[in-house]
Amino acid sequence: MDDESLKDWAERRDAMIGRLRAVPVMPGDGPRASHLNPDAPRAIERWNGHAWELYGFAASLADAKAILYPEANEPSSLRPMAKPLGSGSGKHRKPQAPRPDGGGRTQR
Repeated sequence: MDDESLKDWAERRDAMIGRLRAVPVMPGDGPRASHLNPDAPRAIERWNGHAWELYGFAASLADAKAILYPEANEPSSLRPMAKPLGSGSGKHRKPQAPRPDGGGRTQR
């Protein structure tokens, strides 16, 4: 059995301190999945290293995401441009059928 050292475990646990999560505010054991009630209010909780503690409230899922992911609110011009797919013959690509007019790829 490969046990994790106490030092590694403590570092991993401490790395999570300050992490936020949004939990729907619903009575009883109602649905807790965010996609089921996107307009339901959310409790924002913060991990303190031992337990989740109340950090704040959000009126809806959209408001909660704005709190949880502030980097998503930055202008998109600062994000790197996505590279277009290049030519290739990877396993996921379908082979190109020869064109009836003889056009397409040139042979060397």
